[in-house]
Order: sequence, then structure tokens, then C-alpha cells
Amino acid sequence: MQKVYDIAIIGAGPAGIATSVESVIFGLENIIVFEKGENHSETIRKYFDDKKPVDKEWKGIKVDLKGHINFEAGTKDDTLNIFQKSLNEHRIDAKFATEVVSIEREGELFAIETNTNEIYKAHNIVVAIGKMGRPNKPEYEFPKSLKEKINFNISECKGNEKVLVVGGGDSAVEYAYFIREDNEVTLTYRREQISRANPKNLNNLLAAVDEGKVSLKLGVDIKSLVDVDGKCEIYFTDETVELYDRVIYALGGSTPKEFLSKTPLVVDEKGKPLADEKNRNTQGIYVAGDIAGSLGGSIALALNHGYNIVQQILQARA
Repeated sequence: MQKVYDIAIIGAGPAGIATSVESVIFGLENIIVFEKGENHSETIRKYFDDKKPVDKEWKGIKVDLKGHINFEAGTKDDTLNIFQKSLNEHRIDAKFATEVVSIEREGELFAIETNTNEIYKAHNIVVAIGKMGRPNKPEYEFPKSLKEKINFNISECKGNEKVLVVGGGDSAVEYAYFIREDNEVTLTYRREQISRANPKNLNNLLAAVDEGKVSLKLGVDIKSLVDVDGKCEIYFTDETVELYDRVIYALGGSTPKEFLSKTPLVVDEKGKPLADEKNRNTQGIYVAGDIAGSLGGSIALALNHGYNIVQQILQARA
């Protein structure tokens, strides 16, 4: 007979790891984790700069940890090591490079189909996928010839370049701040003020502005971007035109609607998954982390989501 798992977890970021670890600690050892990337915490690996501190208090909001993963502020490597240790200690069954393509409800069970054409069965589903893997993009077209010069993180920014960072959230502010020493950096945002960023990050940026290491271009949007001799020529809504070596977009991530449409998850009119205060979407299905919609980006909150979900599953079994 086919094995039936207590919990199938989609995503091996902080929320998925926390759900799996808390499950084992509380006696739900019959679990499986699916991760389409080659390793856990792909968003942290890909979008966090090595020098970027990983804060426990996201956007200045304190989160008291409920579970058993001892996460504190530190470096990118510190954070990855904490999660790797948690996975190793609790012997989590994680299937990497395995993407879930659909989920169907079959009576009291769920059938999970993967890109390997295998079908897994589970009593409960936890969707813990992030949104940064699908970054938001502007409506205007990108020239294909500038593919290497238009980025969504700073990993390709090697220095000695004139760089435009686009966005007004924490990622944009952090990107501009961390590349300021080796590049000529401008941050542009369509609003007159940067109000979405963590005060700590904003203070760092404004200090860099005062030192002349970052320029701000606020209250304007970008109309178009064209290739001029291998550089990015930007046409702004204030009728100015500027040439940059590189443009970095930090506009947040979008909900993976195509995947959600192939699952029993309940979504709102915008295609975002619903979740109650217990992270429950519908019977037997839970959402955790960024996709749960509240304080996206908070690692501490994602860890609490995992703990809360396991408690709900345990109560339902009692």
C-alpha cells in the first residue's frame, strides 16, 4: 500500500523548516518536505547579500518565538547554519529539486503530484512557498540585449558601476546601502517618501545620502528603459533621461497564482490565499511564511507559523 504522510510541506524556507522540525518534536514524524530548489532557504541564499545582517525584528516589529528553533539576528551564514542544523538534528525527509505541480483532494486525503510524475498522499498540506522567487516586474518591456544588466538582486553587482536601484521597501533600501562603497548609486521610488522600510534600514540609507554615497530620486516613476551601447537608458516621468550601467529592481514578489490554481487552496479576488489567525486556509490545508500574507519577510514570524500549524494539527487529531 502507498505510504500516507501526516503532513506534506511545500517549501523548505524558514516556515517549511519550522513546520517540519516542530512536527517531529511533537511526535508527528511521518512528514515529507518538497523543495523545488537544490537546497533549503533558497530565498535567503539568492536574495540576501553576504554582508547583509539578518534581523529577528523585521520592520521594527518584535516577534516572540514560540517554537524550538533558536533564531537570533546574525549574518546570512549564521541563519543558514541554524536551519541546516535543525534539519540534520531532526532527520527531516526533504526532497530537493522536486517541484509540486498540483494538489487534489481525495476524500480525507490529498494527492500531491510532482514534476517527477510521482504521486504522494498526505492527511494535511502546509504551503510554505515564498514570493521572492517570482519578483514583481514593471509593465514596460526590458530589452533582451540588457538581460545581464537588469537584475532583481545585487549578486551581479561587482563594483565600479553607475547603478539605479528601483523600489521603496527594505530590499531596495538595503541594496542601495550595501553597494554604495563600490558604485555610484541612485535609488528611485515613485512616492515622495520612503515609508515601507524598516527604520533601521532607512536611517542607514539616509546617512549614506548625507555622506554623498547614495542619491535619491523620489516622486517619479520610470516610463521606459532602452539599450544604448550596452547601457540602460532610463526615461523618467519627470521628463529626465539618465544612463546607467546596471538597474536593480526590488519591487517585491508576486503570489504564484498558476500553482495555486492547481490546488484546493481558497484564494481572494486578487488570487491570494486566505488564512485565519491559526494559519488555516481550508480543511486540512495551511499556509505559512510570506504566502500567508502578513509581515512577509519576517523569518521569526515564519517560524511561529510552523509552530502554530503543528499545534492546530495536533488539536484536530486529539
